Order: sequence, then structure tokens, then C-alpha cells
Amino acid sequence: MSSVRVECVANEGYRIGESPVWDEKEGALLFVDITGRKVCRWSPVTGQIQAVPVDAPVSSVALWKSGDYVITLGTRFAALKWKEELVTTIAQVEKDKPNNRFNDGKVDPAGRYFAGTMAEEIRPAVLERRQGSLYTLCSDLSVVKHFDQVDISNGLDWSLDHKTFFYIDSLSYSVDAFDYDLPTGKIGNRRSIYKLEKEESIPDGMCIDTEGKLWVACYNGGRVIRLDPETGKRLQTVKLPVDKTTSCCFGGRDYSEMYVTSASDGMDKEWLSRQPQAGGIFKITGLGVKGVPPYPFAG
Repeated sequence: MSSVRVECVANEGYRIGESPVWDEKEGALLFVDITGRKVCRWSPVTGQIQAVPVDAPVSSVALWKSGDYVITLGTRFAALKWKEELVTTIAQVEKDKPNNRFNDGKVDPAGRYFAGTMAEEIRPAVLERRQGSLYTLCSDLSVVKHFDQVDISNGLDWSLDHKTFFYIDSLSYSVDAFDYDLPTGKIGNRRSIYKLEKEESIPDGMCIDTEGKLWVACYNGGRVIRLDPETGKRLQTVKLPVDKTTSCCFGGRDYSEMYVTSASDGMDKEWLSRQPQAGGIFKITGLGVKGVPPYPFAG
């Protein structure tokens, strides 16, 4: 086994750091601070963080084939022109649910942007249940709704052969799989492939490696776990020095580094004094596996 190393690369105390995405063109890590209402970009070369403030909770960011970014903002899919700091709405969902917002989102191998919603939290992971849905923003900018009755729509990714869609509804404490039809983007035959154990706590963001194994960030569990979706077995646990690990992605020059976001919302002074890096961005090296580059939105 190679020696795994965990390092905090940005200790800005983000409220809810989320949605890490490697931007190969910029050689930088994109991520959002949901309740801090900003989209951020960290450069490993300079160590600098740039941030674009937005007018609502921003829950995910994705690359766009045109060279800019797409984001989920409140209950909107929106375009973000980075240099101009300009946000324009593409589509809105759930106008009848003013208390809802988008949560995690990711682009599929055909360039569709999948993202789900949830009710606003009263406290972290405390909210009105079953208010969320899962949506797709298609390349023609139309929106498809897949299903509703979701608690906290979270981690998502696709198998290497693109025939399976993996998805997390956090309060089910389960990682689920669906049959996936890439040409149409249709999903079906939902099943659970892994139930989290008590100390792993709440499943949050997720990514896949080049061996087809899933990595899941465990909110309140202070770890990322590696799962085999075929056997339903946990293969590896990497612990971090913060409890509220929120999401993960692979990045770096050859996608051999893992980046993990974290949150500080809901932590009191005493808790924060024990975990001064809460809300930081972490880099994990020495995992011995590589990740899959993110797909850009095709719209």
C-alpha cells in the first residue's frame, strides 16, 4: 500500500464547502460555498483562491463546453461567466416551493447536468422531509424531472461503461444504483448497493475512480470511504481531521490527487476549537488510484 497523506490546502472556514470539480484548462479546483453564496477557484500553483459572489445559495458547479461554468443557484440552473462575474438564469424549477433549493449536481457522460433539490435546512441535516426532486438540464436547455420525494439530493456519478447511474439521498443512509440509458438519459430499476454504518454517518458527495470504485464523503463521519458497487463492500476508509466532510473529486495533473470539501455550519466554538480546519479544502495523495475527468455541460 502506498502511504496516504491528507493535507489542508485552503483553510478559509467555508460554511458549506461543496461540489469540488477539477478544471483542467485552468489547472485549478472549482468548488462552492453553499450558504456563503460564492463560487471559488483554488490554484495549486499560486495557492490563491478567487471567488465570485452570487445572490442565492449556490450548491454545485460544472464545466461548460463553451469555456464558462454552469451552476445550481437557489432553484435555478444558471450560467456563470467567470471573468465578468456574470450570472444568467437558464431554467428554474419548483417555483411553487419557495423553501427549496438545489443541492449537489454533476454532468453525465453525454453532457447533461443532473442536479437535485431539498428543503432549506433548519439546522444541518434537519429539514422538512421528502420535499426534493432529481432533475436534468439537457443540452437543449430543457429540464426533465426524474422523481420526487427526496430528502437531501446528494452525490451522483456514472459507471465507467455508462450503464449505471449512482445516486445518494442522504437521509436514506444508502448509496443507490439505477440502470442508465446514455442516449436518452433515462434511469430505472433503483436499488441500494451500500448502507452506511453508524460511525460513517451521513453519505454526501461522491465520485468514481478509474477502477470503477466509488468514493463517498461521509458528513459528520470525518472520512471518505471507497466502495465496490459490484459487491457492496467497503474497501478503504480515509479519515480527515474534520467531521463535516461533504464531497470529493479527483484532480491534479494526472487525476491522482483527491480533493475533499468540508463544512463548518452548525459547529459551536468548542467544536471549532477542536477542529480548526473545519470548512477547509483537503488534498489526499498516495491513494494509488486515479479519477475520471469531469464531463462538461454540452448546452
